[in-house]
Amino acid sequence: MVNVLITGGAGYLGSTISKELLHKGYKVTVLDNLMYKQISLLHLCSDKNFNFIQQDVTDFDLLKETIKDYDVIIPLAAIVGAQACDADKDLATRVNFEQIKCIVDNLKDNQKLVMPNTNSQYGSSPDIITEESPFNPLSHYAVTKCNAEDYIINNKNGICLRLATVFGASSRMRTDLLVNDFVHKAIVDGYLILFQSYFKRNYIHVQDVAKTFVFCVENYDNMNNDVYNVGLSNANLSKKELALKVKKYFPNLVIKEDEFKSDFDNRNYIVSNDKLESFGWKPHYTIDDGIKELQDAYQMIIKHNNRNFTNL
Repeated sequence: MVNVLITGGAGYLGSTISKELLHKGYKVTVLDNLMYKQISLLHLCSDKNFNFIQQDVTDFDLLKETIKDYDVIIPLAAIVGAQACDADKDLATRVNFEQIKCIVDNLKDNQKLVMPNTNSQYGSSPDIITEESPFNPLSHYAVTKCNAEDYIINNKNGICLRLATVFGASSRMRTDLLVNDFVHKAIVDGYLILFQSYFKRNYIHVQDVAKTFVFCVENYDNMNNDVYNVGLSNANLSKKELALKVKKYFPNLVIKEDEFKSDFDNRNYIVSNDKLESFGWKPHYTIDDGIKELQDAYQMIIKHNNRNFTNL
C-alpha cells in the first residue's frame, strides 16, 4: 500500500485530498499544527488507513525525520494569500519556501513529491498564459511560491501544480476564494461590489484538485520534473462574468461596479490548461456545479454556526 504524507492536510485542500486518496486505497498521514483549531478531519478518523500527527512544519529537524517513512509527499502547509503573507513575511518564507527546501534536500530518489502552486505567480499578462510564460509575482506570497517551485524543478524530482482559483465546498471552508466569496455574499449580504470587474482568472473545483493529485501520483514517472496549469479551460472568466453566473441562482442579487477603487489582488490573466489535458486529465465539475453546492453548503453552515466561518 502506497504511504502518503500531507503537510497542512487539515486545511481546505488537504481535507478533500485526504478523503480522495483514502477512497482510492492509499494510506494517508496528515501532519498539521491545527493553527485554526479546525476539526475538518474528524470524518476520516475511523478509517484504518488514516493517521494524524500534530506538528509544525517549521520544526525542520522533526520534518526531516518524519518524511523518511513515506512514498509520496504532498506539502500543502502554507501561509496563503497576499495579505496573510504580508502580515508576517518571515513566517511566510519559512513555511512556503524553507519547508519545501527541507523536504527536497532530504528526499530519497524513490520518493515522490507533488506540490501545489498557484496561478498567482503569473501576476498580470495580456497574453494567454502557458507553463512557459514568465513569472510576474505581484506579492510576497507569489514570490515564495515561485522560489519553492524553482527549487523543486532545479533538483529534478517533483511535480508542481499551478492551481487556478479553487472553489467548492470542503469540510474546512474558505470564504475568501472568489467563487466561494461571491456566493457567500449573495446569501448573507444580497449584493456584490466589484473592483476592476474586467480582470479575468481561471477556476477549478476543489474535488477536481483532489483528483488531480491522485492523477499525478498514478502518472508520476511520465509527468515528473515538470509544472502543469490546473484549471477549467472553459472558465477564464472576468469578475463581472462570474458575478452574473452567481446571479442566475440569486435573481435578487444586486451587482455594482466601483470604477474608482482597485482590488488588493491585481491578478489578471487567461490560462491554458492544454499541457495537463494532453496527459488525459480532465475536470469533472463546472462553475455552475460549484455555485449550486455552495448554495446548499452555506445555508447549512450559517444555520449551524450563525457566525463568520472563514477558518472552520
